[in-house]
Amino acid sequence: MDPVARFGALVGRGEPDLDVGALAIAAGAQPGLDPDRWLRELDRLAAAVPAGSGVTGVLRVLFEEEGFTGNTTDYYDPRNSLLPHVLRRRTGIPITLAVVTIEVGRRAGVRLQGVGMPGHFLVREAETGVHVDVFSGGRLLDDADCERLFRASTGSATRSVRFSRDLMPVATNRQILVRMLENLRGVYGRRRRPADLEWVLRMRLAVPGAPETAIPLLVELADALGKQARWPEAATLLRDAADDPEAPLEPAQRDALRETARAQLANLN
Repeated sequence: MDPVARFGALVGRGEPDLDVGALAIAAGAQPGLDPDRWLRELDRLAAAVPAGSGVTGVLRVLFEEEGFTGNTTDYYDPRNSLLPHVLRRRTGIPITLAVVTIEVGRRAGVRLQGVGMPGHFLVREAETGVHVDVFSGGRLLDDADCERLFRASTGSATRSVRFSRDLMPVATNRQILVRMLENLRGVYGRRRRPADLEWVLRMRLAVPGAPETAIPLLVELADALGKQARWPEAATLLRDAADDPEAPLEPAQRDALRETARAQLANLN
């Protein structure tokens, strides 16, 4: 199955499995990817966690014995957002290291959750509520540590923003996968890699969500197609969106989409 179609099938039928979903994203960059190989690697890592050792056992295996670490030298390397590369290179960004930690913990009987704190992604042990900064070697955090990290990562140097656990919501698997796609969207956009940006945007559009978010994504997808000299395809995408009677668009928005479609076709002259 096409990687985009496979990912769409995963996220379209309830809450997706995190490991399978992350590998489905990675297949966009490597269509021939064998997910079973990397599922077995997660199994192997979990098998090394001593029974009954809890979150500390998971962290010891991953960050002390296996050497997983945050990539501080090239944070925006797209490989940091692709699970097979993270597992092979033992380096990544907070959210992909969180995926590894959560999935190894799940296999080892330790319930861990992703936490979407603004500016930084954390892991929380569900039973104790303790937080872990997986980007910094699996460091355990108390609430004061979390606040310091929040202020450092968001630039909130003063206490004008009141910090509380409300700023550390648990992220669902679908939300984690969306955040991974958004990271790749930014990386490929900055690196001017429209072919890669295309599959990321198509996956992003496959995630059920608020319909008003679809139009900006479609416009960006059309731009990525245009940058590949696929102007008629870009124009058709925009015209179809403009003509969709179910789309929650104002007349001016429909006109803007049609005008952008005409601009794409003008590149053929």
